[in-house]
Amino acid sequence: MAGPQPGMPGAFPGAPASLAGPPQKKLDPDSIPSITQVIEDDQLKKGGQVFSTNIRGQVPPLVTTDFTAQDQGNASPRFMRCTTYSLPCTADLAKQCQVPLASIIKPFASLPKDETPLYVVNHGETGPIRCNRCKAYMCPYMQFIDGGRRYQCGFCNCVSEVPVFYFQHLDHMGRRVDFYERPELSLGSYEFAATLDYCKNNKLPNPPAYIFMIDVSYNNIKSGLVKLICDELKTLLEKLPREEGAESSAIKVGFVTYNKVLHFYNVKSALAQPQMMVVSDTAEMFVPLLDGFLVNYQDSRAVIYNLLDQIPDMFADTNESETVFAPVIQAGVEAFKAAECNGKLFIFHSSMPTAEAPGKLKNRDDKKLVNTEKEKTLFQPQKGVYEQLSKDCVAQGCCVDLFLFPSQYMDMATMADVPSHTGGSVYKYNNFQVETDGEHFLRDLRKDVQKSIGFDAIMRVRTSTGFRATDFFGAIHMNNTTDIEMAAVDCDKAVTVEFKHDDTLSEETGALIQCALLYTTISGQRRLRIHNLSLHCSSQLSELYTRCETDSLINFFAKSAYRAILNQPLKNVREILVNQTAHMLACYRKNCASPSAASQLILPDAMKVFPVYMNSLMKTAPLVGSTELSTDDRAHQRLSVMAMGVEDTQLLLYPRLIPLHTLDVNSEALPAPVRCSEERLTDSGMFLLENGHSMFLWLGQAIPPDLIQSIFNLPSLRMSGCLVGQYSLELQVRF
Repeated sequence: MAGPQPGMPGAFPGAPASLAGPPQKKLDPDSIPSITQVIEDDQLKKGGQVFSTNIRGQVPPLVTTDFTAQDQGNASPRFMRCTTYSLPCTADLAKQCQVPLASIIKPFASLPKDETPLYVVNHGETGPIRCNRCKAYMCPYMQFIDGGRRYQCGFCNCVSEVPVFYFQHLDHMGRRVDFYERPELSLGSYEFAATLDYCKNNKLPNPPAYIFMIDVSYNNIKSGLVKLICDELKTLLEKLPREEGAESSAIKVGFVTYNKVLHFYNVKSALAQPQMMVVSDTAEMFVPLLDGFLVNYQDSRAVIYNLLDQIPDMFADTNESETVFAPVIQAGVEAFKAAECNGKLFIFHSSMPTAEAPGKLKNRDDKKLVNTEKEKTLFQPQKGVYEQLSKDCVAQGCCVDLFLFPSQYMDMATMADVPSHTGGSVYKYNNFQVETDGEHFLRDLRKDVQKSIGFDAIMRVRTSTGFRATDFFGAIHMNNTTDIEMAAVDCDKAVTVEFKHDDTLSEETGALIQCALLYTTISGQRRLRIHNLSLHCSSQLSELYTRCETDSLINFFAKSAYRAILNQPLKNVREILVNQTAHMLACYRKNCASPSAASQLILPDAMKVFPVYMNSLMKTAPLVGSTELSTDDRAHQRLSVMAMGVEDTQLLLYPRLIPLHTLDVNSEALPAPVRCSEERLTDSGMFLLENGHSMFLWLGQAIPPDLIQSIFNLPSLRMSGCLVGQYSLELQVRF
């Protein structure tokens, strides 16, 4: 794994020697720091309050805490969180403590209704004002001098002239008199309207398009999936994302069905009936029509309705079970090229592509490789066609979202490779049945189609002198070491960025980070979204540990480990995680804590539950070498986590266990979660376990009959005929 050097923060490979000690007695579970208690305490202390971002290096409330962020010069923690809000001044200090220095950036994060949306600054044809040397964008960290005629960049210290149109006098404090009128001077997050210089070929982009591509092979027709999709699209297309205040969405739509061949549909508004065109040469993919393929939904609604009614009947008698896959994505790219637009492909697919075509796959699932040096190959995508497809998609601004309905192994590592490099998402429904899984799938689809999103995005993270961004994790593509490219970026996607020292940092000036995201809006406007954050710097290790954030740290370690398993044996990766955790905590004990007995566990307050999270991480499917776990499920989780924000990894690694038997039916509040431990389950209890992806309902064998009657309308569990095991009934319900 490229990047960190041995012995440096976040290092893979290369870790400190394990810290051996005398054998310990078994720990009392109640003596272990409690995550649920930490969450509850933070909610009591900071919940319901306003978090103002005017103080440098201020540690925000936890992701689990309900708070209101007020932007006063630094980006809200909803957009940017850090592993520590106090950076060590030197590389030697960073090496000594081994705490990774990283920021988790969620540029399109959703904001609650009581928080102000980002302001858009428009400087007309001049475009955004930038530092002449480092190209940082105008922000609160620029210092105006010489009566307001020049400004000094906070990132590189270069002095630049203030453009005539932007000139403003300074007050007695040296601050511009229009400070509060300009978002880019007073806020941590804002947007600039971009000029033609920021557009491909100096040409304004067209509004994006969504193409729905449905696998109509035998299994999908027989299961009722195709009819389910077509029925849902009739109402869902009414709710395509649109700009604030717009009457309708500017997004165009197109439709493709496929098995071994591809069927394109002309749904031009002037037609009485949709027209089908078939492309059977999947080796040289092309789009057989331009006019009438991508259309405005409102204009062509009647024709689209006809098409969605006809598709299930058209293929009702099909016996075709083989499918293609890579040509389907290629068709989408070609369609966007022809229409000169960006967009997203929604692909609904159910089996491994075995038909003779580019991207044909073979079953390479081999349980004998688990716990061997070659286990990493199970997570590695097959190279060639799909690697090139990812590059083509990113170049065209074509994001791929994949809805998979497998009944057996389908090589998730390869099939999900394109979505994982284009800002896309992968949804998986094993052994799909419309009756039990249909609502889960439809909820996912609705959320996916309607979520806020930007297209053809490129992001750069700039820092002040003394440190720099060195490594990046996410559903991204990188052609060079600085530009993070995403065919699309939505409100759920986060990029984790690691920083390294290249000089000494100053305690006086602190450390500055600016994330600049250039993207196309859903109406076809080119915009720059800017997020700024200032961090504290210290030569005292105790400061670093005091301002650590465990939830962000575990997000970084999860992504580091999940990338490392592509190149290293699981055993090595697990050892590195354990050793680095031990080293970080031992460094705190040695340098920051009061002397104590060797047998006493000493943890920094901000990291006291970190070992619990690390233990949870090492129990996740990708890091557990077990032949009982599905290879596809492990690959799916690995890829999903790579694009997750802090709140998602926190809940995934430490699910909520809610004792429903203590629920007050007269209150809207849920019972407080209890620790995720077997000891907390009681024979007479009913518990809901949820991690943001799945929910399990656990029922004790001695649960009161009246509770069973009121919930399941049965006198006892035994009457249901599905009692499992000696003590509990376990049901899985998915979101």
